[in-house]
Amino acid sequence: MLNSYPLVKAAFRLVQRALDRQSQSPVAPYISAEDLPDRIDFSLPVTGVSDAEVESLLDQIAQAAPRTASPRFLNQLFGGRDDAALAGEILAVALNNSMYTYKASGANAVVELELTRHMARIVGFTEGEGVFAAGGSMSNFTAIVMARNEADPDIREHGHDGAAMTLYTSAISHYSITKGAALAGVGRENVRPIPCDDRGRMIPEKLRAAIKRDLDAGRRPFLINATAGTTVLGAFDPIRSLAAIAQEFNLWLHVDGALGAPIVLSNKHRHLLDGAELADSLTWDAHKLMTVPLVASVILVKKPGLLAKHFSEDASYLFQSDSNDVNFGGKSLQCGRTNDALKVWALWKHHGDAGLGRCIDRLFELARHTADLVRQHPELRLTKKPESVNVCFEAIGVPSDVLCEQLRQRELLVVGYGEVDGRDVVRIPMVNPDLTFEQMSEAVELICEVAADLRNNPEVGAQSVIDPRCC
Repeated sequence: MLNSYPLVKAAFRLVQRALDRQSQSPVAPYISAEDLPDRIDFSLPVTGVSDAEVESLLDQIAQAAPRTASPRFLNQLFGGRDDAALAGEILAVALNNSMYTYKASGANAVVELELTRHMARIVGFTEGEGVFAAGGSMSNFTAIVMARNEADPDIREHGHDGAAMTLYTSAISHYSITKGAALAGVGRENVRPIPCDDRGRMIPEKLRAAIKRDLDAGRRPFLINATAGTTVLGAFDPIRSLAAIAQEFNLWLHVDGALGAPIVLSNKHRHLLDGAELADSLTWDAHKLMTVPLVASVILVKKPGLLAKHFSEDASYLFQSDSNDVNFGGKSLQCGRTNDALKVWALWKHHGDAGLGRCIDRLFELARHTADLVRQHPELRLTKKPESVNVCFEAIGVPSDVLCEQLRQRELLVVGYGEVDGRDVVRIPMVNPDLTFEQMSEAVELICEVAADLRNNPEVGAQSVIDPRCC
């Protein structure tokens, strides 16, 4: 069969080469974005090129792409690779079904229905439902729109009445909350960043005071966003306390669990999401801690029917038959939508709740081990005890941004930095359960070696590496 599709057959060769390449060279060669067009012909021709040339160009692009399943890729809140999830993704692409109706998606719609209901039950939304979205930002935006509509039932039909609506979120929450407020017509200046404690958790008393101030000023509070796993520290807001405040003021409570929601699968660590069952909605990104290929984000709601209430539209040319339960276009921001459910379902079917819980436990073990390595090294300084799977630290005397860029340019390690208490720190998120303690020890040693080289040879870096703050 594949002989009829030569480039499909080539694609499997390309995948095998990419996997082999990762094993042999875990960090891709460094080429700047400015220099890359001199290496690869990205131009689009008037007449097409041969199958062989397409295969060659695709292979060149693959060689220049970050190797995100490598043990040396510690840069993002995603990484690793699961065979079952990858198989589901490959099949979903080949099937090319759209998820707006059962007529177009077939069995894949039932997959998404079962999967989202199962996720809702695990969170504690016993009768809840959900739908896949194009990433955590889109899931968070979906929640903002629902909360806005619930606070102002006329807004969907008649538009905003001009009254200032306010939402509340941690001062270190994800930028998608501010962006979502702008897109929803709430306005960025009506997002209230609530101070956090020294562990990175929103302070409930500060939240209550901010809500009271807005009520006294005649504004309309409508949403509290609790972060379950902040981007840099991996901190968890006290959801149960925030839920009590939401109930006190009759506000929608959303949990941005894009990073941390899968932790409910761990018996050891699910307490970090204590109170999540009291929320109105929750974002869950399976492509982060669950090694599912990008993207796989779900917005869950506690009350069935809310998604259709806020996103359904009449479209007789599309919704012509079958149950609304499996016609997902009637409860999603999107119409045409890729089948992201199949890869998550394949992973879950393969590992089960218990297996996925063990993977989460492994991530916490890796974080503790790496934090201990940092704590014990005289040239490193641990920023804070890890709240979950993120480890933040500094190399003494070396700016974190310079250190991270040098590690990448030297093709040793791909790692990023973030800001904590006004300082740039190296951030290593543990998202790949296949990592070993030995590999993390090697990564820490590479960081120390490059830091030492930068201290001894400051001209090597892009700027002076002696930072007076790093004493």
